[in-house]
This record gives sequence, structure tokens and C-alpha cells, in this order.
Amino acid sequence: MKLHAPLWALIATSTVVAAGCSAGGETLASSKSGSPGVSAAVPVAAGMVVQKPMPITVEVVGTAEAYSTVAIRAQVTGELTAVHFKDGDDVAKGQLLFGLDQRPLEAALAQAEANLQRDLAQAANARSQTERYRDLAQRGIATKEQLEQQTTNAAALDATVAADRAAVANAEVQLTYATIASPLSGRTGKLMVHPGNLVRANDTAPLVVINQIAPLHVSFGVPEAQLPEFRRALSQHPLEVEARPPNDPAPPSRGRVSFIDNAVDQTSGTIEIRGTFPNEDRRLWPGQFVNVTVTLGTEPNATVVASSAVQNGQRGQFVFVAKPDNTVELRPIQVSRTAGAETIVRSGVKAGETVVTEGQLRLIPGSRIAIKPREGEKP
Repeated sequence: MKLHAPLWALIATSTVVAAGCSAGGETLASSKSGSPGVSAAVPVAAGMVVQKPMPITVEVVGTAEAYSTVAIRAQVTGELTAVHFKDGDDVAKGQLLFGLDQRPLEAALAQAEANLQRDLAQAANARSQTERYRDLAQRGIATKEQLEQQTTNAAALDATVAADRAAVANAEVQLTYATIASPLSGRTGKLMVHPGNLVRANDTAPLVVINQIAPLHVSFGVPEAQLPEFRRALSQHPLEVEARPPNDPAPPSRGRVSFIDNAVDQTSGTIEIRGTFPNEDRRLWPGQFVNVTVTLGTEPNATVVASSAVQNGQRGQFVFVAKPDNTVELRPIQVSRTAGAETIVRSGVKAGETVVTEGQLRLIPGSRIAIKPREGEKP
């Protein structure tokens, strides 16, 4: 079928108009959305890199230990007749704790004393007989052999008297074991034996365990690589140590390093260190895990950034540094150590620069940023 010339002209005109409308629509859309390739600024929080004195600290997890622990056991066998404390009581050194049946021990003491008095009388008689035989021997009435025999009998009775005196002293000591006093000031644990039970001398199970918790020790391990620094600091001044129970908002308990073990644990590569705390407020408890911070000294001019600014990448740690044109630069850094919410940087940034502390996930090198005002600041 043939098309006439006017119809061809109409089709061509329609095509041109449609193309023009399409182009105009794209231009209009582009003008509404902004210039192509220009991204919106990413809102971030930022902080300054500062230079200031920073304490050199070591943070580890330690264990609270009783300053002294005593397991109370009976030293004589007998019936337990009295308990003079309750479970969990604080007791003072020398305070009476237990009483055992004293009657058998008193009877044994009385018997030992009676034996002593009997043998004292016999020894006195033997000495008198010896003097008589010596006089008779000098006059030739008694023989030398009779005198020697009487002298031997007197010496044997003197030895018997000495043994009796030792028996009396032992019986007196045994009688004192019938009352058990606390050998230290501390806190009692659970009472293991109640009145009416028979207790045996040096039994395996103790009657009660007493822990001295004021003062108190905290033991912790540090890597052997830090041992020279610990010893160097300890030789210069007493090392302060802080301990805080987990989830305890109160200020940490303070003590001093009092012991460094004489050998490194080869299985863990650490060395045990112990701090002593007054613990007068009883915040620390034996067996409790605590967060320990030891201050070794002070670095006078440390370069410090907020710990939230430090990011970890495939090539190490880095920060985003804000540039004057409101773009960011990815800057590799060398971290010396971390102290709570602050990180000490060995190299990579310098004091006065601004680093991004929040919003890093949306950033790449060259991203435009809009720094949010800090809390309390006007935008």
C-alpha cells in the first residue's frame, strides 16, 4: 500500500515532537534532583585530636582472695558442747568459738597430778635412804653395792617425777584444747558441726573456716612481656592498683602492689601479681572476679583520640580525618594503648586535627560530611 507525501510529513513531525518532549522531561527531572555526581553530605560526629598527659595503665581481670584463711579443727576428741557464734559472724582474734566436754580431760589432769605427788613422795624417801646408806657405808656397816643400788633407785624416782611433771603439763595443754578460740580476726563461714556431735582430733572436715577480708588480696596475671616495666616502675615508687567489682558504679577500691611471683607460668605466659587492699568497706569479697587497673606511670605528651574514632580494616587500624573542605581522608594510625574511652596514638594523626567519632559506616575517602554539633552546643 502506498503512502501519500502529506502522510509521511505528519509522521516525521510527530516523532520530532515526541523526542523533544522526552528530552524536556529528562532535563526537568535532572534540574529537580540536583547536579548529577554530587552526593549529599553525611551527618557525622567528630572530636579533636589532643595532646595531654596520660597515665600508663594495665587493665586486667583479677580475683579477690582472703588475706588469711584458717580452717578450725579440734585438737582433741570429745563431744561438742557449745558454739559461741553464728554463721557469717565477724569474730575477733582470741574470741571464744567452741567448747568441748572438759570432764575427761579434767580427770586425766587430776590423775597426772596425783601420780606426780606419789612419785614426789617416793623420790624424797629415796633421797633420804641414799643419805642414810652413805653414812652407813662410811662407818663400814653398809656395803658399797648397797649404796650404789640405793643411789640408782633415787635417780630413777627423780626421772619418774620429771616424767610426771611432763604428763601434768600435757594434760593441762589438752584441757586448753577443749575451748577453741579464733586465731585471727575475720568472718566465719558455714558452721559444719553442731553441739552434741562427737568431734575427733584433726578430723578431715573443719568445724568452720574463717577468712580475713580486711585487709584483702587481689591476684591477677600480666603478660611476661610487661614484667620489666612492672619491676622498673615498682623500683621507683609504690604501684597503685584499683579494683572494681563488675557492674558496680561506685569509685574503685584502691590498694598497692605487694607481691610479684618468682616465676612465669609457662602454660599461660603470664606472671602472678598481687595487690593488697584495706577493704574496710567490704566491697571486695573472696573469690570475686574484679576489674583491675594498675598505674605504672604517666606519659606527659600523649596524642589522644576518642576510642570510638578508631576503626579496624584489612590493613590495620585507621581514622577518618575531617579536612577544611568538609571532606574526609582515611588515615592509617599506630595505636599505643587504650585507656577507657580514649586511645593513645603513636603515629598517624597530630594534635589539632578533627577525626570522625560517629557515622563512619557511611563514609569512604573523599566523602562530604556535615559535623553534628555536640550536645549542649548551638548548631
